Parts: sequence; C-alpha cells; structure tokens
Amino acid sequence: MKIVRTNSSNKDFKTLVVKLDKELEIRDGEMHSFYHQYNTIETINEVVVLYVNDKAVACGALKKYHDNMELKRMFVLPDYRSKGYATTVLKELEIWAKELEFKQIILETGINQPEAISFYIKNGYIQIENYGQYSGITTSLCFLKIL
Repeated sequence: MKIVRTNSSNKDFKTLVVKLDKELEIRDGEMHSFYHQYNTIETINEVVVLYVNDKAVACGALKKYHDNMELKRMFVLPDYRSKGYATTVLKELEIWAKELEFKQIILETGINQPEAISFYIKNGYIQIENYGQYSGITTSLCFLKIL
C-alpha cells in the first residue's frame, strides 16, 4: 500500500472521481445536479490517493471553506471496500489539515449514503447543523471533527 499526497490534477484522482460521480448519480437521484455543482475538483490542492499494488483504489480531498477544511471526494473502489483504506485516506487528510494549521474538518454527505454516515461517526465526526449551501437541504447531513 502506498499513500500519495497530490492535487486535483492527478490523473488517478480524476479517474476515481469519475467513478464516484457515477455512483453518486444513482444514489442522489434527482438531487444529483444540485450536489454535483459543489463537487468540482479544479481548485483542490490537497488530495490523497491510495494505491494497492500500484493501482489507485481510494481517494479523498480537502478544500478550504471559510476558516475550515471541508472533506471532499472520499471514495474507495467497490472491490476494495471494508479493508480499512477509507480510514487510511481519512487519517492522512486529517494529519495534513493539522499540518496546515486547521483546527477542524467539516463535511456533507447524503442521507442515501448510510455507509458514509456510519463511517464518519465511527471516526469521531459529530453531526452539526447543515452549513452554507446545504442549509435547509433535507437530503444532506453535515458533520464536524475537531482535530
């Protein structure tokens, strides 16, 4: 296993994001276009890609949101799930956020992603009131972790 810190220009990250978006299109249903507009990757400078036997199998990113870092684009290829790779990516992103002197990470996930919800809770994230563009969106859940 190898973890690479990179940015949104990384071709393996882009490939994983395409697969993530296809999965989210199904899960999000009619809300997909709303969520998709907030998930562009062009300006993301903190990206982690996890490789197993030189194959990119997981990714995640951080994006500055006011005084916080926002967790974005977490994804693990289906055949590699439940092996701890998402946790490895998340921990690396949390370390990176601390190195950049951020005190907390926020995130949004959808109610149609129960695996993600339980994953974040298991990793110490607490549900908060929906922030910013997600305020009043009943299909969104927002979380926070103090680093």
